[in-house]
Amino acid sequence: MKFAKLLFMKILNSTLLPRLRLLSALAMIAVALVIMTGCGKKVSRIGSDTTTDLSGNWNDTDSRLTAEEMLNDCLTRTWYQDFLRTKNGENPIIVIGQIRNLSTEHINTGTFINDIQRVLINSGKVDFVANAEERRQLRAEIDDQKGNSTDETAKERGQETGADIMLTGSINSIIDQSGGEQVKFYQIDLELTNLQSHKKLWIGNKKIKKHVEKSALKL
Repeated sequence: MKFAKLLFMKILNSTLLPRLRLLSALAMIAVALVIMTGCGKKVSRIGSDTTTDLSGNWNDTDSRLTAEEMLNDCLTRTWYQDFLRTKNGENPIIVIGQIRNLSTEHINTGTFINDIQRVLINSGKVDFVANAEERRQLRAEIDDQKGNSTDETAKERGQETGADIMLTGSINSIIDQSGGEQVKFYQIDLELTNLQSHKKLWIGNKKIKKHVEKSALKL
């Protein structure tokens, strides 16, 4: 009986202990990986105009470069000189309508709109008026001034400058993925429409394609 017990313990040690040692070693490796990835974080400040692309998603660089390329092209097209001739050289007044995000990811279109306005205003070739949401806030402020501000400083309704042209657009995306590789395709469409006649004055598009490859884990 005693011999059988010793034999059983010997067999157990010869088969179970190596497995336990292996599992223990794997657990230690896993803990080490967690520590390695969780520690040593480094943050560096870079220029706001620096081209960066970490995830392959739409980012501030895409927004800035797309706005600059598309709107600089827009202002060189024939519609602009035609408009100046009909308005005795006065700058066209533009209002920005809806820029729709039709892509598969969350995109802050407000940042893109601000980049568009920056390019157009800095060109000195167009003037802007507030969009629909901004106008609601401004009108509410004018109404609040009645009875609260002096007659000399209170603003009146019906004195707004009307826009000549509306700019609208959309951002679309297509993702093609296989294994650890991914191709992201973005198409940005913008157009200008004459508010009086509803004629399309300019249609532009920009295409961006990114290849994203996930690297294997390295120890």
